[in-house]
Amino acid sequence: MNGSTERGAPVNTASPARQRPASDSARVTALLERGRTLATPVLRAAVDRLAPPMDTVAAYHFGWIDAEGRPSDADGGKAVRPALALVSAEAAGAAPETGVPGAVAVELVHNFSLLHDDLMDGDEQRRHRDTVWKVHGPAQAILVGDALFALANEILLELGTADAGRATRRLTAATRKLIDGQAQDISYEHRERVTVDECLEMEGNKTGALLACATSIGAVLGGADERTADALEAYGFHLGLSFQAVDDLLGVWGDPESTGKPTWSDLRQRKKSLPVVAALAAGGPAAERLADLMAADVKKTQREFEDFDETEFAARAALIEEAGGREATSGIARVQHNKALEALDGIDMPGTVRDELVALADFVVVRQR
Repeated sequence: MNGSTERGAPVNTASPARQRPASDSARVTALLERGRTLATPVLRAAVDRLAPPMDTVAAYHFGWIDAEGRPSDADGGKAVRPALALVSAEAAGAAPETGVPGAVAVELVHNFSLLHDDLMDGDEQRRHRDTVWKVHGPAQAILVGDALFALANEILLELGTADAGRATRRLTAATRKLIDGQAQDISYEHRERVTVDECLEMEGNKTGALLACATSIGAVLGGADERTADALEAYGFHLGLSFQAVDDLLGVWGDPESTGKPTWSDLRQRKKSLPVVAALAAGGPAAERLADLMAADVKKTQREFEDFDETEFAARAALIEEAGGREATSGIARVQHNKALEALDGIDMPGTVRDELVALADFVVVRQR
């Protein structure tokens, strides 16, 4: 089955013709590292503005210190969004450094959403460490998240240019859509059925909108016209849907050692993610059995549900795969990946920059975390 892997193996949704050569892997590694190197000092300086203890709580969240306040080099995330913001600036003919304020602003909004999402979802682990609400309490998770969102707008508006105003409008619009998507995601957990179209709409808001912003904000800061910015935004939106589809696969079949989350993490949270929704929509005996189990799950308390053993979740994962949910989700990831690349066709940019955007798109659909 194309795109299907055992739990714990890399999730690869790319077509055989689009497998990444070693040179592309090296290119992506360099782009991600450049994003971290240029954005992290500005990000740290922004976090240092926060009043105690929020500065310390935020530093813990970003992996700069441990729970006792000692320096740490914990996993800070993939840094895809900062990398995209810097390449976005290059697509407009500007230096990558032009995109740094946009990269930092997007990263602040992204982490605002993670802090709140972890609390709302009850996630106790992120990136192999206890989440902020678990260590510092729910109140600090909420406050620090709010503070990061405010900082994101400050970082952009302090530039004092017309392009900074354009960038801020795009960021605030993306944030509103992100919040819409989170609200949809939560509401879907309490419904027996969600359509594939509803799921894609939710994921377009929750993930696509901010990645779309990341891939246009550097260009806007670099003076790009609206047509170029909109085309880059379309690339990022479809890339976001592909990214989320892969995340949904990892949420069921990902290796905890790579993802930093428990086995069957999305199933434990009763999420109506793409594999689940696609499986239920497929019909057939496996889909019917899955629907019966999930209907019974709705009637259980969260405590009863959490008391399930591994075999219960493994059985649901097997039914999702048997019904075709895994293959359908891989197919959606490939389609959205192709749409992202098609959006680049209308943009006049250096060939090397186009290659960077293609390599980053390929990275999104072939990853383990």
